[in-house]
Amino acid sequence: MEKESKKQGSIFEGFSKRLNMNEAIEMTKQSLQAYGETHQHWGIAWSGGKDSSATLTLIIWMIETGMIQGPKKLTVFYADTRMELPPLSIAAYQIIEDLKERGIEVNIVMAPMDKRFMVYMLGRGVPPPNNNTLRWCTRQIKIDPMQDALAQSLSTSDYDGNILMITGVRQGESAIRDQRIIMSCGKDGAECGQGWYQEVLPNAKGIRGRVATLAPLLHWRVCHIWAWLKNWAPQVQFGDWPTAAIADAYGGDEAEELSARTGCVGCPLAQEDKALDTILAMEQWNYLTPLKRLRSIYRELREPHNRLRKPGTDRNKDGSLETNPQRMGPLTLEARQWALKEILNIQEEVNEEALFQNRRSISIINEQEEVRIRDLIEAKTWPNKWRGDEPRADEAMDLIMAEGIVQPLLV
Repeated sequence: MEKESKKQGSIFEGFSKRLNMNEAIEMTKQSLQAYGETHQHWGIAWSGGKDSSATLTLIIWMIETGMIQGPKKLTVFYADTRMELPPLSIAAYQIIEDLKERGIEVNIVMAPMDKRFMVYMLGRGVPPPNNNTLRWCTRQIKIDPMQDALAQSLSTSDYDGNILMITGVRQGESAIRDQRIIMSCGKDGAECGQGWYQEVLPNAKGIRGRVATLAPLLHWRVCHIWAWLKNWAPQVQFGDWPTAAIADAYGGDEAEELSARTGCVGCPLAQEDKALDTILAMEQWNYLTPLKRLRSIYRELREPHNRLRKPGTDRNKDGSLETNPQRMGPLTLEARQWALKEILNIQEEVNEEALFQNRRSISIINEQEEVRIRDLIEAKTWPNKWRGDEPRADEAMDLIMAEGIVQPLLV
C-alpha cells in the first residue's frame, strides 16, 4: 500500500495566517497575565487616539469581567495637548467621565501654561515648528508633560516607587512568530528586540529604572482596532464605551482603507491636513471648516516680514561669532497680535455655527491662555538669546559669514 504523502508546510505559514478577533484578545490576555500580574501598580498611557483608546477600553473590560486580575492601583494618564482634533478630544472627555463613574483614577496630563503650543508660540514668540531644525512641539506638549506626571506619581507613597506603564504601541503581525507571543523578548536579555515588554523606560529624569512598559496590543492589526472601536466596545457586554466616535474621526467606515492617521489640528508639520479633511467630509463635523485656515496662519508666521533676524555681530562669551550669525528667529510682536486675533476669529466662527447646529463647541485658545498670551506680548517677552531689538528678517543687510567675513550689500 502506497504511503500517504504529507504536505510540507511553508516556513511563512505562521506569518500569513491572520488572527481573528478572539485570538487577538486571547493573546492580549496572555501578555497581561504574564507581566501585568507581576506589578502591583499599573498606568495606562492614553493619547485619545485609536490604538491607545482600544488598549484602555479593552483592559478595563478585561478587569471588570474577571478575564484578568486587576492591579492594586490603576491610573490612566491622559495626554491632553490642547491641540487634538475636536472629535478625538470630545470622545476622550466622554470616556474620562465613564472612567470616573467606574471609580478609575484619571490624571489629565497637560503642559505648563507657558509651554502650551499657542502660548509658547504667540506669547513667547517661538515660530511654528518645522521638520528641519525646529520641531519643538511633540516633546514639549506631550512627552515631557507625561514624564513629569510619571515622576510626580512615583514620588508619592501610592506607587511604592515603581509602576507598569501600558501603551498602545502596535507592530501588527510582524510581531508574531508561529502564532505565539514572543513575550520573552524585550530590552533586557531580549532574543529579538520586538519590544513587547521592557523592564525600564529610557533614562528620563525622575523615572530612571522605575517604570516597566508593556504593549499588550503589539500584535493587533489595524482591522482589529477598528473592529473593537466600532463594533465591540460600544456594546454593553464589552463596556458600553463611546469609541465609535474615535473611529469616525479617522474616517469612519473608510478608515481602514485610508490607513488613517491623525495629528494636531492644522498640524504645521504635515504636508497635507488629511485627518482634518477626512473629518470635514462628514456632515456632523462640517461646522469645523474654519479650522482649515490654521495652516495658512502658520505658513504666514514663518515669513521673514513676521520675524526678527540676528544682525550677524553677536558674539559668544569667548568672543567668537555665533554659529549661523544671521539666522531668522522669533515672531515680531505685531505678528503675534495678528495671529492671536485670527485664531480667536476662527474659534468664534466655529462655536457660533456649533451653537446654531447644536454641536459641541471647541477651544483652541481658552480664556486663561488668551490672558497669558496678551500678558507675555505686553511684557515684550522673547525666546532665550533674543532681545527684541534685532532687525526684521526681511530688512536688507550686509551678509556676515560664521568666520566673520563680511559681504557688503550690493546696492
